[in-house]
Amino acid sequence: MTPFPLPLADLLGKWGAYAVYLLIGFSFGYVLEIAGFGNSKKLAAQFYFKDQTVLKVMFTAIVVAMVFIFLTAGLGLLDYNLVWVNPTYLWPGIVGGLIMGFGFIIGGFCPGTSLVAAATLKLDGIFFALGTLFGIFLFGETVGSFEEFWHSSYLGRFTIPEWLGLPTGVVVLLVVFMALFMFWGAEKLEHVFGGVDQRRSPKWRYGAAGALVLVAAGVLLVGQPATADRWANMAPEKEALLAERAVQIHPGELLALLHDRQLKVILLDVRSEADYNQFHLQDAVRLPVTDVLAQVPAFHFEPANAVFIVMSNDEAAATEAWKLLVAESVPNVYILEGGVNNWLATFADADFQAAYATSGSGDDQLRYTFAAALGDRYPAAAPNPAKFTLEYVPKVQLELKRAPTSGGCG
Repeated sequence: MTPFPLPLADLLGKWGAYAVYLLIGFSFGYVLEIAGFGNSKKLAAQFYFKDQTVLKVMFTAIVVAMVFIFLTAGLGLLDYNLVWVNPTYLWPGIVGGLIMGFGFIIGGFCPGTSLVAAATLKLDGIFFALGTLFGIFLFGETVGSFEEFWHSSYLGRFTIPEWLGLPTGVVVLLVVFMALFMFWGAEKLEHVFGGVDQRRSPKWRYGAAGALVLVAAGVLLVGQPATADRWANMAPEKEALLAERAVQIHPGELLALLHDRQLKVILLDVRSEADYNQFHLQDAVRLPVTDVLAQVPAFHFEPANAVFIVMSNDEAAATEAWKLLVAESVPNVYILEGGVNNWLATFADADFQAAYATSGSGDDQLRYTFAAALGDRYPAAAPNPAKFTLEYVPKVQLELKRAPTSGGCG
């Protein structure tokens, strides 16, 4: 079974996917409107502690989504790797949050709620939305003057469990308790500053809070799948691809890919540092198998035309790295058939073969002995495709990218 999120364009076609997006967008706007978020006075009242509806509605949405995201991920129904998480730029994020906060207080809207107000033809919402568009234009025209700061303090896909070093389930439960405490405090503030009589508030909210705590506790008990768990779920299908040699590509195909300007080919060399220094393909990046998982978040941010080619001396280590990447939902990952040894056997000239080839046949061992560790400064590191006529069966087919590509809420 394909885990969520589903590839809607594949399942429903382009227009079917657009219809789903339109329905979700309309529903989101409708919920904001019925919650009163198209009223700038109601929105601004939160900053004076008179009406905390914004905090309660939005934080409820956040914690409910969080709990069910990690519950479904723990049950194997959702692939969390494919869920968009904004990359963290710490100081630009703090400054941007302060600017947006001041704008929220002054104008009474955030960008999203201004569109809700504009959709109901409220003049203040229309002017705020126009101001947002002007601000976007102004930012685009001036970002070059502070681009270094804009890209500073990059932390990648940095989440609270990583920050605290705690299991995801523990963090989920702590955040739920924090949210409930904030809701309690918000009601106290509304009573003191807004004169709200909380005795008239619906009593079912206590039951909802208790249910949320129970589900969060379930997230803690279920846990989150490790890479080994992910691989175990997909092993029957993927092992068949390995056995059929469907993901091991011929050196000739790799050479053609490297000269295809429509693709971004990322070469991952998982060999030891000594072997890598002896010889490696031009532009290949050394990435030991033990470090592969740490790079997965960055790989998910690569463009849709990225193709990952994993290589070792033969195929053993490359296959292990391939399994890790595939288990973590990195798309378009292939193995160099026969590894670096086969690459050299294919593209090294007769003089090179006579000088450096050995008869060694150890498992995943480099079968060449070099006079000097020149890395990619041998001609075979970047062969000229015009000099070779090779027959092979092309195997690379770009998958629909299901990795996170965009997101966020203004």
